[in-house]
Amino acid sequence: MMRLSEVGSSVRPSATLALNARVKELRGQGRQVLSFAVGEPDFDTPEHIKAAAVKALAGGKTKYTPAGGTPELRAAICRKLSRENGIDYAPDEVMVSNGAKHCLYHLFQVLVGPGDQVIILAPYWVSYPEQVRFMGAEPVFVTPAPGAGFKVSPDQVEAAVTDKTRVLLLNSPSNPSGTVYSEEELRALCDVALRHDMVVISDEVYEKFIYGDSTHASPATFGREFRERVVTVNGMSKTYAMTGWRVGYAAGPKEIIKAASGIQSNATGCPNSIAQVAAVAALDGKQECVDVMLAEFAKRRLRMVERLNAMPGVACEPPEGAFYCFPTVADLYGKSIAETKVMDSVGLCELLLEKAGVGAVPGKPFGFDSCIRFSYATSMESIDAGMDAMVGLLKTVHG
Repeated sequence: MMRLSEVGSSVRPSATLALNARVKELRGQGRQVLSFAVGEPDFDTPEHIKAAAVKALAGGKTKYTPAGGTPELRAAICRKLSRENGIDYAPDEVMVSNGAKHCLYHLFQVLVGPGDQVIILAPYWVSYPEQVRFMGAEPVFVTPAPGAGFKVSPDQVEAAVTDKTRVLLLNSPSNPSGTVYSEEELRALCDVALRHDMVVISDEVYEKFIYGDSTHASPATFGREFRERVVTVNGMSKTYAMTGWRVGYAAGPKEIIKAASGIQSNATGCPNSIAQVAAVAALDGKQECVDVMLAEFAKRRLRMVERLNAMPGVACEPPEGAFYCFPTVADLYGKSIAETKVMDSVGLCELLLEKAGVGAVPGKPFGFDSCIRFSYATSMESIDAGMDAMVGLLKTVHG
């Protein structure tokens, strides 16, 4: 039998992508499946962005670029961060990668190694702990106290710090819960990181999708000492419906960005040249396309929350941001549904998929087994049809 490395033999695939693959498999068998699994806007990439890519292709922009991104795109990112977030960066403090996920991977490569620890707030995006483990480091999970919703307190983070802690990872708005931490709450969390000489990675990829009175805050704006310890991560995928274009970026201290770009130069060479041109058009162009998506997501959010809360054994707080509902379903555990006893989020999602043709993601890989995740980045018709199917399945609950 072929010998694999420790990482190769222990890696777990992304739960969301694995479920999406199962959905496609079932559809290939002729099954009708309504999927709420993948965080991918159902809108097409805006026309002015696609037009910029076509023009770049016709103009021969098909060669290698600098490893950390073209000067034009890094400058556009600097303008965006200054204009929208209030953070002033120079182009050499910005790195462009093949998606925000790729940025995070390289950041972990330069910030942690065997024996180090990274504090991750639960619930968390499924790829965070896996990437940390790839580096031989240890993810340390901090879970909200009962009654605190999905928010972790500074005291809880403080209690998790050891002499091996190197990074505090923040994600607001959050995937999967849609939680938005206020500026005051983020400052308090970052104060803990500063006291213990940690780097803060702030994943802000859902920053444009916020509802109601909630507002987005970027920790790098909190003062000079924060700017020197915070790396901001963002990307084109969610904001501009560019998931397949694979363009993300990180902005932060020059030494961190330089090291991460150096690794990238040996790993992938550079991000896609055509996609980088399109990203400049996205950042510098009119932003009405984002407003259109936000308005539609806001309607879908209300519809899905209403439908979920009308189901027996399901309770869903309206998400403050992103485009996911993360309802609590633990009241269904231990009961029989469609003559199958459900014990956890994995079993419930398997049942939803196989018996109702509804694809949702278990909460267990997000660190919250009491919940399951639905994306409402899909049509209102699909939402209603999926919720109808789930209602039909839950009519079989016994016990």
